[in-house]
Amino acid sequence: MKRVLVLAAAVMAVVISAKAEVEFAYDAGAEIVSAYIWRGQYNGGLSFQPDVEIGFDGEHTSLRVGAWASLGSSDWMFRKDQGDGTAFTRFMPELDIVGSFSVYGLGVGFNHYYYFGGSNFFSWQNVADLDANPINTSTTEVWIGYNFSNVFGDKAGAYINWYTTVAGNDLVYDDITGDPRRAWSSYLEVGYGFTFEKVGISLDAQVGMSPWRSDLYGNGRFAVTNISLKIDKEWELDHCSINLFAQGSLNPDGMVTDPNDPGYNVVLWKAAGDDKLYTQKLNGVIGIGFWF
Repeated sequence: MKRVLVLAAAVMAVVISAKAEVEFAYDAGAEIVSAYIWRGQYNGGLSFQPDVEIGFDGEHTSLRVGAWASLGSSDWMFRKDQGDGTAFTRFMPELDIVGSFSVYGLGVGFNHYYYFGGSNFFSWQNVADLDANPINTSTTEVWIGYNFSNVFGDKAGAYINWYTTVAGNDLVYDDITGDPRRAWSSYLEVGYGFTFEKVGISLDAQVGMSPWRSDLYGNGRFAVTNISLKIDKEWELDHCSINLFAQGSLNPDGMVTDPNDPGYNVVLWKAAGDDKLYTQKLNGVIGIGFWF
């Protein structure tokens, strides 16, 4: 008990000591991207993605909450009745609610992903039982990570983050009995970025992996699912900034393409009407962002 009290007092001392330097902060803007790429997965085509965060920043602390959305050309699916009684129209934009807190490089937070896909957002024809057609409408994950720039300075932008899904539609099914269980889908990401200050160009590299079976990431066992490199050029204007970027992502696991993979026989409700969702090994995106 004494150790717990000492630790709590130490944490409070760190927060209080940094409190005097904390000030209100916000970020707001939007990006237009040629494709929606998420952790190595192709999640849709041309998309508009607004983003806003508010909170408080200090020299060594940060508290933020915000929202991010994606509205893409692939977020609509229209399917005519082929005689099987499953004609429908789907509209599935995404809205994420996020929150984070960091102190001296150590960060924790949550991400809630919501896909507009319930009966209020669907027009079903000749489908007697909507429950027989489950739709992944939301998931919630928590994360913990460390940013090494707090130790080595801004020029050493190395970080490591661990994400775990704790709520929502995140199930795997027993290969024999078919019984569902929570997958606790997780993702480990290691990244490093640096900036060429004279030309205003930054490079960011990431490696991501799913440590165990997950239908969310499409792997049946430990798998490296994302190796990516991003180049970004930013221009600072009087009242805003503009950035152009390009990113390439390699998915060594191939995302649910091997019929012998235990993660292959899963029903993935695609977030859009694009046949190549979740199945490409190599993805790329170019985009432009506006920030205020």
